[in-house]
Amino acid sequence: MISKNSSRAPMLWVFLVALLSPIFASSSPAAEFIVDIRDCGARPGGKTMCTEAIQKAVDRCAAKGGGTVRLPAGTWLSGTVYLKSRVTLLLEEGCTLLGSRDIKHYGGPPATAGKESAQSDFRYPALIAGSKLEDVAIRGKGTLDGQGDAYRYKHGKRPKNVYLVDCRNVLIENVKMRNAGCWMQHYRFCDGLTIRGINVFNHVTYNNDGLNVDSCSNVRIADCRVDSDDDGIVLKSLSTRPCENVAITNCTISSHCNAIKMGTESGGGFQKITVDNCTVFSPRHSKKIYGRQRGLAGVALEIVDGGRLEDVEVTDVTIDGVSVPIFMRLGNRARRYSKDKSKPGVGTFRNVRIENITATNTSEIGCSITGLPGHRIENVSLSNIKLGFDGGGVRETASKKIAEKPENYPESTMFGVLPAYGFFCRHAKGLKFHNIKLETAKPDLRHAMVFDDVEQMEIDSLDAACVEGAAATIRLNQVRQVLIRGCKPPKTANPFLKLEGDATRQVVLKENDFARAAKIVELGPDVPKDAFRQDANQRP
Repeated sequence: MISKNSSRAPMLWVFLVALLSPIFASSSPAAEFIVDIRDCGARPGGKTMCTEAIQKAVDRCAAKGGGTVRLPAGTWLSGTVYLKSRVTLLLEEGCTLLGSRDIKHYGGPPATAGKESAQSDFRYPALIAGSKLEDVAIRGKGTLDGQGDAYRYKHGKRPKNVYLVDCRNVLIENVKMRNAGCWMQHYRFCDGLTIRGINVFNHVTYNNDGLNVDSCSNVRIADCRVDSDDDGIVLKSLSTRPCENVAITNCTISSHCNAIKMGTESGGGFQKITVDNCTVFSPRHSKKIYGRQRGLAGVALEIVDGGRLEDVEVTDVTIDGVSVPIFMRLGNRARRYSKDKSKPGVGTFRNVRIENITATNTSEIGCSITGLPGHRIENVSLSNIKLGFDGGGVRETASKKIAEKPENYPESTMFGVLPAYGFFCRHAKGLKFHNIKLETAKPDLRHAMVFDDVEQMEIDSLDAACVEGAAATIRLNQVRQVLIRGCKPPKTANPFLKLEGDATRQVVLKENDFARAAKIVELGPDVPKDAFRQDANQRP
């Protein structure tokens, strides 16, 4: 799960095995009591409402202390079905459970729910719903089809295919999910959630996310295929409770928006998250409703409503054909998730490791890592990164001023085409770049990397595309304590490094090969003379 190149892999592997063992132990729900929905009056064909019959089968299993509700091959039409503890829905091969095209068939809380549940737990309509349950599952090789094209509007109630809240030990396995009226699936306040082997296609209406995990803990998402118009696999915290202890592995994701995302909602934040061995590409069988046809970001990490993003690792991800491969944002939208709470302050964003990422055919925009004045993104490490961009940037864009936009919705395209075709980084501390290769399909005259108000930074072994007449490969403005080493720029008349800002201090060029460089450093007029030094570099 963690890259083999990581020295921390054994420790994290032991941690995750220990963490997830209880989930796997509970992932084989009891099946000794089986109820076939046909025995409760369900009729196939997709014309007769089967809600009552399916619910009766669920209730019978619950009355026996648990069991399996069997949905055999055929097409079954239903409104909201409420799961019960220790009950499995088994959708057999050839089964399609269709969601009703009439919103009236999607209820609020069941009659047995208390006032609190009526007000909060069932705030969203769904085909399959449940609250405060234990040991539940949706399994099999069948299909959940929400017929969401009946809800092609932006405002008003639209049903999800699955909505589970405040549940323990949940298994979602192997089913196909299609055509929700909104998000495909939403898991909220759940503890011990395993989602594996599912296949999602969601491209029929607005807000068609693929998989949403909201304020949950102890989550494993593995071997899934998610293709969605809106965001793909998304962690959210629509509360002050964080998403924590989450592992996403061996998944294939495509999205017209963001493939792998933490945010936008971030009230509680995201802690102890690993993403490993995933493939991201632009959707190939759909036209966009939101986002861009080629997709927005491959990996998007965002904290904009308070909360803490901390201890996040993204390793061994292959990305192709999206607009921006990597996007990180600490902002201040400051959304409240409770009416009785004041607006949250700026959150924190720290301790992130991005490793072994390959991206091809990405747009000319460039990647960005941006905090806010006085609120830095901290301790972000990127290593073994190879990114291929469209390129084609002009020299004038290299000096483009980028607005702060603290309250804006965070999106990888929010700043437009950046002054750097590779990375634009601002208001950060403790950045580390190791073994970075940046390529462009067309010549690009912008900087490869731009850093503004950054301190305690390292760049080790940068290999960046550079053409004659381009801006300096790296531009540093108002930076402190910067080490650049192991670089070997190509032979051009361009400077390798441009320094700006009267607060720039302690920039060290060490053990670089400048044998072919016509000019190593260009100093702005306000840069102190002692702002940088060279140590053990190979000179022209």
